[in-house]
Amino acid sequence: MHQNIGEQRDNWNTLLLNSINMITLTASAMAGIAAISGSGAPLLALKLSSALLFSASTGMLIIMNKIQPSQLAEEQRNATRLFKSLKSNIETTIALGNPTKEYVKDAIANVLALDKAYPLPLLGVMIEKFPQKYEPANWLPTKKSSRINKISQINEIKQKGWKKNGWNEGLESEIKDVLEVMKRKDMEDYERLGNLVLKINKTLAIAGPLLTGIAAVGSTFVGQGSWTSIVPVVAGALATAVNSFEHGGQVGMVSEMYRNCGGFFQMMENSIQENVLEEDEEQRENGELFEIKLALKLGRSLSQLRDLARKSAYSREEGTTVDEFASKLF
Repeated sequence: MHQNIGEQRDNWNTLLLNSINMITLTASAMAGIAAISGSGAPLLALKLSSALLFSASTGMLIIMNKIQPSQLAEEQRNATRLFKSLKSNIETTIALGNPTKEYVKDAIANVLALDKAYPLPLLGVMIEKFPQKYEPANWLPTKKSSRINKISQINEIKQKGWKKNGWNEGLESEIKDVLEVMKRKDMEDYERLGNLVLKINKTLAIAGPLLTGIAAVGSTFVGQGSWTSIVPVVAGALATAVNSFEHGGQVGMVSEMYRNCGGFFQMMENSIQENVLEEDEEQRENGELFEIKLALKLGRSLSQLRDLARKSAYSREEGTTVDEFASKLF
């Protein structure tokens, strides 16, 4: 269903973009023809037709900019990918033959959280396309377990010389150092880029309908002077350019991509905290396996992950910043 809806909304973006641009360009052409036409019925017909087309274009643009079809399509692509990942995880657990009641409850909670994070309907539950500031996507259920504590408690865990369930003091320090790089480099960078794209998208979403609205008003005054003839034609051309850049360039999709990437790093941070802050080593995920999974998610080998941790520790001691990002994938 999410895949089908995603394809449908991608088609919305293409069809609406082409339709609005054709309407706007036609209205601009009619305003230009009206400017060189004589007085009488032909002039009135051209002016009225141009004004109506510009008005229709303005209304359609307001709706299109409100729902952001390219962003809607990207949301459903992400939902499809995450549901496939969850399906694969469930199938693997069943194949191993060890699903517990707790796992079943977690799986159901994950499905419900995903469905809430990427809703199919538009009315009432659509994700806000223009929030006040960038917020990473969140598709994980809220856990009521006391295993996850505040970030400030990380340093309160007692240092031990143990090695249990694949964990030891060195591995724990390594994971913390990698998390520090993720927070200072990757997450901050995606937040900066996300806010930038959000501002650009807001500006374009306002500029398009504003220009077509100006053109609609200006087209009613065509023939009453040189400037009144220029305004609707130029405003219509600019509106077409703005609309093409916003929706042809799929700025909304880029915004959702940054939001999703931010959510990915937020998920990794939560996973690291959940394991590192659990003082009972037996309740943690196996340390060696967790290290391998972390390296794979960041697109690194184990040796590269350990090198990154060493760089992070050295930079912290020297008071400098690491010159590379934690993730090599995006």
